[in-house]
Amino acid sequence: MSNKKSCSPRSECVLSNVLDIFGDKWTLLIIRDLFFFNKHEYKDFLNSPEAIATNILSERLKRLQDSEIIDELPHPDNKSRKLYYLTAKGKALLPVLLEMARWGTKYFPDLPAMQGFYRRINQDENKLKKLVLDSIKRWERANIMPNRPLAKD
Repeated sequence: MSNKKSCSPRSECVLSNVLDIFGDKWTLLIIRDLFFFNKHEYKDFLNSPEAIATNILSERLKRLQDSEIIDELPHPDNKSRKLYYLTAKGKALLPVLLEMARWGTKYFPDLPAMQGFYRRINQDENKLKKLVLDSIKRWERANIMPNRPLAKD
């Protein structure tokens, strides 16, 4: 587990504090990759189609860890590599991402790569949430639980 720096709010406005964490596209794309694309390594995030720069990726991963949205553990095959995963606080963002995607179904309806995802959201969002969270639980059982107990969600 990483050392968490104390994050004190710089404003009394909740939106300002949320934007301090999520105020750029890269942060939410990392979270998207953890939720929907089973990406857990630095190199996995680098290989996303949006082409994040290494310095930005490093800074966003650190910011997400400092905010306790994600955590890391040593890779079981190579201790110089890390595996990143969503904490309970990070998993609580799933409805936010799904609502953003739902908004996209209305205002970006013609994106070919999104059609399957749009259908899944519109057919049964609860089923989609369950599939995503079940996938995360399977990954956690295989990668985290052998090393240490997980906090309750």
